[in-house]
Amino acid sequence: MNFRDLVYRLYARRVEGRLDHDQVPKHIGVILDGNRRWAKASGGSAVQGHQAGADKISELLGWCSETDVEVVTLWMLSTDNFDRPEHELKPLLGIIENTVRNLAADGRWRVHHVGTLDLLPAETQLVLKEAEQSTSHVAGIIVNVAVGYGGRQEIADAVRSLLLEHSERGTTFEELAEIVSTDLISEHLYTRGQPDPDLVIRTSGEQRLSGFMLWQSAHSEYYFCEVFWPAFRKVDFLRALRDYAARHRRYGA
Repeated sequence: MNFRDLVYRLYARRVEGRLDHDQVPKHIGVILDGNRRWAKASGGSAVQGHQAGADKISELLGWCSETDVEVVTLWMLSTDNFDRPEHELKPLLGIIENTVRNLAADGRWRVHHVGTLDLLPAETQLVLKEAEQSTSHVAGIIVNVAVGYGGRQEIADAVRSLLLEHSERGTTFEELAEIVSTDLISEHLYTRGQPDPDLVIRTSGEQRLSGFMLWQSAHSEYYFCEVFWPAFRKVDFLRALRDYAARHRRYGA
């Protein structure tokens, strides 16, 4: 361990020691951004960047477990990512599949997929389904893996699910128009039954949501971190929690 690492570790302990666990967000959404730029800056390939980003996830979940976070949503692949060339998309999907398998095998996390399964290759769909089934009994942190995810697509899927459900019940259009509400739509989101994210973290310095959890993040706090995702450290995570705890959440009051 060099001197710089020692200083960061000591600083992280200081920040953690002052953290009020009663003020920790229960649900954190994370936009894992900057894998390719991190790889380019370090002279590596895009695949190496994505793998380094995947390796960072277990560290993050460990930090979340230490600080009493209950739900974590990880944006691993957006619907826009399908526009990437095949030579980059295929290895990325393989890395995601291995990561999801490892999360399920860990035994501490309850894995839940958020996204549109139909957009994904059959093998990826199978991995996601098996991970959900094999961890459904786990009492630990709920880990939402957002793969093939887009915020607008989620809302469209929720409305479609709502319409189909009431069509099967024989509800008329007029009756449905009378009862439709934000709560009713929320019951058909990918994250139904879960609390909305209290805090959304985005790495790499970009300051936009890019469609991440558009519905659920209406009252979320945002934290934008300059570091690329593979370089994200515990001290960066603790700073985000400290910043969140210092804010006064008034919900429009």
